[in-house]
Formats: sequence, structure tokens, C-alpha cells
Amino acid sequence: MRAQSSATASTRIAVDTPAPGGTSADTPSPGLFSRGSAAGPAQAALGVVAFSLTFPATVWGLEGFGPWALVSARSVLAALIAGGALLALRVPLPARRHWPGLMVVAAGVVLGFPLLTTLALRTSTTAHAAVVVGLLPLTTALLSALRVGARPSRTFWAAALAGAAAVAVFTVQQSGGALTVADLYLFGALLVCAAGYTEGGRLARELPGWQVIGWALVLCLPLTVPVAAVALVHQPPHLGVHSVAGLLWVAAGSQFLGLVVWYRGMAAIGIPKASQLQLAQPLLTLVWSVLLLGEHLTPAAPLTAAAVLVCIAVTQRARG
Repeated sequence: MRAQSSATASTRIAVDTPAPGGTSADTPSPGLFSRGSAAGPAQAALGVVAFSLTFPATVWGLEGFGPWALVSARSVLAALIAGGALLALRVPLPARRHWPGLMVVAAGVVLGFPLLTTLALRTSTTAHAAVVVGLLPLTTALLSALRVGARPSRTFWAAALAGAAAVAVFTVQQSGGALTVADLYLFGALLVCAAGYTEGGRLARELPGWQVIGWALVLCLPLTVPVAAVALVHQPPHLGVHSVAGLLWVAAGSQFLGLVVWYRGMAAIGIPKASQLQLAQPLLTLVWSVLLLGEHLTPAAPLTAAAVLVCIAVTQRARG
């Protein structure tokens, strides 16, 4: 049975490419960090493109929704999409061993990162908030090394550090170099999201990626539904084209579809290598901020983009 098949009553779901030597799906194997097929990088890259629109879409959403209302409503809408798919395909409940990991995914990428970044974006520009995403690939690679025993090469770590430094310097320069209270939210978001990515990438070796994020979203419904109800009453929305479009994107695009292809990509090519593709996300976010929000960039943008692309190429070619 292939990993993408969900119409099975078995609690164990095989991955597309079995680990060398018959390694159990419960045990991290060298195959987790192999290059994988071309589909893996493509899926991870699609996830990065989807995530790059999250901050601009959040700014749009905040035009008509309060931060608590926006975060809870996006989670509820995404959970309805995911839950509908799980019900329609009659997907069985995950095995008991999967639930702790799903709770980490839920706490990190369903609740923690959206809430903390939304609170930060009330007073921070998208350029400044992109510092989080600029450091997220390195943090995710570090956590994966601790959690699942990844051992990328020295070349990989050197390129990852160089790429993170380039993005951090550029985005801090774009925001004027000033530190604000929003940075506390952003650094917290960095940590919880990296944990959610690492655990989700590990789980995606045993469950299809869409089921990983789907069950995490459904798991949060007992919390997000009452929070959304209270928030929408105390923070009545002012619906407009921007606010509705922003909400729909962060719910369907960022919170569900983007994470589906992202976790599939991580499972195919490994957490460290997939995470380094996200070095391009801050630069894409800054492009969207110019096109959608009217923010301005400096001439350093193309130079930084070229440096980051070189670092990404090195990490993808480095041996895991």
C-alpha cells in the first residue's frame, strides 16, 4: 500500500520509498536524508511559495479582523477543509504513537506560529517579520539533528549558516535595524514553528503529509472553535476584499495546502535539505510585500537573492 492511499484500516502506512535494509518506519533511517526524486524538492518549493504569501495575507486579514479572531478563524476554516477530506476518504484515526507528534505539530504550526506572527505584524512590517523566516531553516535543521539524528555534512552546515546570515542581515537592514517588542513574538514563533516542522516531517514518513496537518488541525478544534466564537463577538470583523482574501489564503493556502506539499517534500528529501529551501521565503515575501502592500526594497535585494540561491544549491548538493 502506498503512502498516499488513505482508504485502509491499517494503523501502519508504508512510505513511498522503503528505508534501506528494511528499517522500520518508526526508526529514522539514512533514507530520510537522501536526495530523493525530483518531486520532493518541487513539493517543498511549492510549500515555500505558499508560505511566502502568509505575512502579506495576514496584513490584509488584519484590515478587517482582530488578531485573535483572524488566527482562530483561519484554523477553524482550515480544519473544516481537512476534516471534510478525512471524512470523505474515511481515513482511520492515527495510531496512538502518532498523537504526541501531532500535538507538537498542532502547537507549533497550527496555533503557535500563526498567533505569534499575527501579534507581531500588528506593529511590525513584513520585512522585519521576515527575520523569523530567515532564521527558521537553520533552526529546523538544528532541531532535526537533535530529534531524528540527522547528520548533514560540514559543507551543508557552512552553506546553511551563510544563507541564514545573508537573509538575516538583509531583512534587518530592510527594517531599519530597529528591535521592537514584536521581536519577542517573532523569536517565539521561530522556535515553535521549527519544532512543528521537525515533528511533522518525521510523521510524514509514516502518514501522508495531508493527514499529518489534517489531524493536527482537527485536534485543535475544541480550542479554536470557542476562541473564534468569543473573538468574533468581541472583535467584530469589518469585511472587505482584502480582509476576506487574506483570511481565505492563510486558511486554505498557508495553513493546509502549503503544509501538505511541505511535509511531503520533507519526507522525500529529508528535513535539513527541505528546510534550506525556505531560505528563499523571506525574499519572496519581500517581493509580495512590494506588489501587494506597496512596501519598498533597497538595491541589495537582487544581490542577497543571488547569494541565497547559491547557498540553497550547495545545501541541496551536499551529502546528508
